[in-house]
Amino acid sequence: MNKNHYVAIMAGGIGSRFWPKSRTSFPKQFLDILGTGKTLIQATFARYSKIVPVENIFVVTSEDYAGIVHKQLPELPQDNIVAEPFRKNTAPCIAYIAFKIHKLNPDAVMIAAPADNHILDEENFGGVMHKALDFVSHVSALTTVGIMPTHPNTGYGYIQHEASEAAPGIYKVKTFTEKPNLELAKTFIESGDFLWNSGIFTWKCKTIISAFEQHLPEIFELFDGEKEQFNTPAEKKTIESIYSQCPSISIDFGIMEKANNVYIIPASFSWSDLGTWNSAHANMEKDYFDNAVVGDNVMVFDTHHCMIHTSNKKMILVQGLEDYIVVDTDDVLMICKKEKEQEIKDYVSEIKRTKGDKYL
Repeated sequence: MNKNHYVAIMAGGIGSRFWPKSRTSFPKQFLDILGTGKTLIQATFARYSKIVPVENIFVVTSEDYAGIVHKQLPELPQDNIVAEPFRKNTAPCIAYIAFKIHKLNPDAVMIAAPADNHILDEENFGGVMHKALDFVSHVSALTTVGIMPTHPNTGYGYIQHEASEAAPGIYKVKTFTEKPNLELAKTFIESGDFLWNSGIFTWKCKTIISAFEQHLPEIFELFDGEKEQFNTPAEKKTIESIYSQCPSISIDFGIMEKANNVYIIPASFSWSDLGTWNSAHANMEKDYFDNAVVGDNVMVFDTHHCMIHTSNKKMILVQGLEDYIVVDTDDVLMICKKEKEQEIKDYVSEIKRTKGDKYL
């Protein structure tokens, strides 16, 4: 493994679409959503530990979750758990870890990836990531992985690329499109030059820092002005000051959609960002009637196409449901039509308004 290769796993989100399993105090990246025996962050860590040295893997998370990360990833060095004092979206998160790693190693090449991706065919995945690392090592490029779309999904972002290769298997990006409606998604699929945006990025640390200087100068100046404090005892206090002044903005909107040195590598491995209960259903083993079930004490009768997720503490019997999400926890039971899953965030907001934070 190359000592200049690093991975930053972004694990600070709250996963509200996986409520009521995912809670503010213990969100989805720390849960075994798919019933595999590994939490999402454990599976992600294991995947990247085959690509870069373990000591070069960092997890960027909320201060509230640093202890959970340490407990779930005991092999990760304590200093590699990077705690954000506030949630400010992905751009400040990436600026923080890029400046921190760059100070450790000016020649560093970094993968920045979500903690909650579900990826099959890890050999294929490893080949794509090594191709990305090699490409950005030789070119001042911001590279992302694009997933070959299998259907017109309206929950993913899409990236259009040039027709001709910039390097073998690598294309220059033309446009980014956030979650489209169904008709537009169908058009994208038919065109053949759109890919799903995986949110897995690769670049030299100095390249992404230069991109911040050009496209997000306010964030660049905050971090650059205090960079000597990183990897010292003064870092925690410094980061609290920086984050209190940082705007909340995504790396896609702030840099990737503006820069002219963005490239994409099309990939065909099975991928899901596991953003919703429907995506979990799609990636789980199912019974003869297309029900995905987590929980040892669940019985189903005359039930089809359902996502059922429970603990093992109580017997759950489900009869006569079709296309429903059923999630049972110690203090919440949710029964929701699958077609309404995008509204779960709205339901959670209403619960907060009427019941406070008790169930969040």
